[in-house]
Amino acid sequence: MSPLSRFGNDLPFLTALRHDLHAHPELGFEEERTSAIVARHLEEAGLTVHRGLGKTGVVATLQVGNGQRRIGLRADMDALAMPEKPDRPYKSTVPGKMHACGHDGHTTMLLGAARHLAASRNFSGTVHFIFQPAEEGRGGARKMVEDGLFDRFPCDAVYGLHNMPGLDVDEMAVVEGPQLASSDSWRLTFKGIGTHGAKPHLGRDPITAAGSFLAALQSIVGRVVDPLQPAVVSACSVQAGDPQALNVIPDLVEIGGTARAYSPHVRDQLEEEIGRLAHGTAAMFGIEVHYDFIRRIPPVINDADATRRALTAARTVFGEKARTAFPPSTAGDDFSFFAAEAPGCYVWLGNGPAIDGALHHNTSYDFNDDAIAAGVAFWTTLVEQELAGE
Repeated sequence: MSPLSRFGNDLPFLTALRHDLHAHPELGFEEERTSAIVARHLEEAGLTVHRGLGKTGVVATLQVGNGQRRIGLRADMDALAMPEKPDRPYKSTVPGKMHACGHDGHTTMLLGAARHLAASRNFSGTVHFIFQPAEEGRGGARKMVEDGLFDRFPCDAVYGLHNMPGLDVDEMAVVEGPQLASSDSWRLTFKGIGTHGAKPHLGRDPITAAGSFLAALQSIVGRVVDPLQPAVVSACSVQAGDPQALNVIPDLVEIGGTARAYSPHVRDQLEEEIGRLAHGTAAMFGIEVHYDFIRRIPPVINDADATRRALTAARTVFGEKARTAFPPSTAGDDFSFFAAEAPGCYVWLGNGPAIDGALHHNTSYDFNDDAIAAGVAFWTTLVEQELAGE
């Protein structure tokens, strides 16, 4: 019997639940409706449920037998602040908010696994089902850890799953080592002396300085970072002057962006080199600069033993379509805060073709309902194998 066939009876319920969550998206730390629905279904399934970690987080515990091993399974719940364009039957009912990364599907799959495991009880040990708020840049994982997640719910290993457009729904990638980059922000302000645009010699022009800085910014990755070490530095915001005052050189230029890396050393290099370039530019143009580097999310690095365990489960479910080679992403995920507390593994579940280019964070994206059974099967198999007869 196929591992996926065990969940056929629950698929109509899970699909309807996914559509309901999709139609009612909530941003990070605002997932009151979502967490209430999750908690209710978990309690009805007989799990012990704790709410409030990370404000809107939900942790449900299922202990079976006398096994001593404890594992955590994580799903994120939050949506994004962006509009949904396609006119689907379950389209977002909240203007300017949508599930554009599939967290509605992640929540549904983990809930489905919890329901099945609570009914079958075919393992011996403890599973903590972690429904995390605010993955999309608002710090939900860090907040749950700070609120005592791993003190109250200790784990010997922790696992995360994310959908991946471009992989088939019967494919999964389980790869040791770097999976996602660090995600840090940087901001700087060049402060010059504003003056008439016709008399630049009477001031200190921060716009010309900003142009020089922006042109030189990519030299950090191109000429400072080891070419065998991936890194990204992008300027994503530039604010200067007033488009209604095109004869005024302003006092200030504000620039901000992102920096990504897979190693602590390169992460340190990016912080130092952006600052060095900013201060050097300011000195060259005789102006002032204020620079901040904000460390937000560490890289996700899959632990060797946890990856081996996840791969065993993936091969049981997907057979030869359990891939052990897949390129890491320069996106970030704060699952890294969980993986800093226990050996972690983050896997990629296929979401099917990216129809009309609808990748993550695209206004046309949608989670693929055909992946629900595969995700439930993986979570369930992972628990049954890792906690087999202990």
